[in-house]
Amino acid sequence: MLCIGALSFVFNAGAYAQEPSSAEAAPPASTGGRSWLDDYSAPVGFTYGAHATLNTAYLWRGFYAGGLNVQGGANVGYGGLYLDMWWNLGATDWSFKTFQPEVDFSLGFNRWGLNIFALYIHNFDCGFFDFANYIDKGNRLELNARYTVSSKIPLSFLWATRISAADGYLDASGDIIRAYSSYMELSYTQALPYDMSLYGAVGMTPWKSGYTGYQGSFAVVNIDIRLRKDWSVSEHCGLKLLGQLTIQPYMLSQDRHTAEWHPKNPGAQAINANIGFGVYLK
Repeated sequence: MLCIGALSFVFNAGAYAQEPSSAEAAPPASTGGRSWLDDYSAPVGFTYGAHATLNTAYLWRGFYAGGLNVQGGANVGYGGLYLDMWWNLGATDWSFKTFQPEVDFSLGFNRWGLNIFALYIHNFDCGFFDFANYIDKGNRLELNARYTVSSKIPLSFLWATRISAADGYLDASGDIIRAYSSYMELSYTQALPYDMSLYGAVGMTPWKSGYTGYQGSFAVVNIDIRLRKDWSVSEHCGLKLLGQLTIQPYMLSQDRHTAEWHPKNPGAQAINANIGFGVYLK
């Protein structure tokens, strides 16, 4: 009843609809005595999940994307094919003067450790089907591929390339050039005692992209560390508490002032943190 009541409240509050978050819906699974070679059994039948989290900050691929927020999502799947909906409702910063809701949709296929999906991100700053190439606004459509060795060896590699909108910069003639901004991420999740897990990730961009303000070339854009604790409420319901630290090496290397404390403008910081508490169905 606790999980159902909390989820009902959050879904009603988020009538508008990241990083797609089906992976956030449940804690790391155990494979028992199986080896990583037979770790991926074929999905059987219909699957579903839902989750909601109250966060002190919205952090995404190193970026500070907002202040206090409620985020949630739901996913359905069958035989490896899945549809994921994720949303964010919160303040742009801690001044609470502006709010920017967001809704994301992912359609993909997940088997044998390979997750291939299209990600559509809508920030409500233009029409829902507007895919024009803007510099600093617009819907974003990405093609993503993530490979995870196994749940016993949870080493993952992600490649994401933006193919439309919110991805332009001006050339010498004043024309908007599409950057095909791409993001690579190497991550690892270590299971700990007492239903805890430690997650670490290093994110990079291979060429000039929006992740570095369309400057330079290859760069390490973020280092993330997250500690998570889970509580099982029932067979299909759980609670989670997480703490996250994000460091942006590229920003630190460009300007020493980004290491300073900016309480009224966290987006100017190269080091940010988040604390979140959530509920999930699995």
